[in-house]
Amino acid sequence: MKVELVTSLKRHATKILADLHESKEAVLITEHGQPSAYLVDVQDYEFMQRRLALLEGLSKGERAILEGKVTPHGEARERMQKWLK
Repeated sequence: MKVELVTSLKRHATKILADLHESKEAVLITEHGQPSAYLVDVQDYEFMQRRLALLEGLSKGERAILEGKVTPHGEARERMQKWLK
C-alpha cells in the first residue's frame, strides 16, 4: 500500500490519482504522521460496498437462525405463491 502525506495530496493530486487508477493500489493519506484516510479507486470501493452488503445479509440470516426466526420451506413456498401469481 502506498502512503502519502496530506500535503503531497494537495500538491500532487492529479499524479496521485493517475497512479491510483493505473495501479489500483489503495493510498493511505497521513496527517501529522497519523493515518487519516484511504484513497481507493471507485470500482474497488463499489466492489467493497457490494461485498459488505452481502456479508451483512448473511449475518442477518445467521442471527435469524440462532434466534429461531425461520420459516419452514413449505410455508415459505406457500407465501411466495401468493406473490408469484
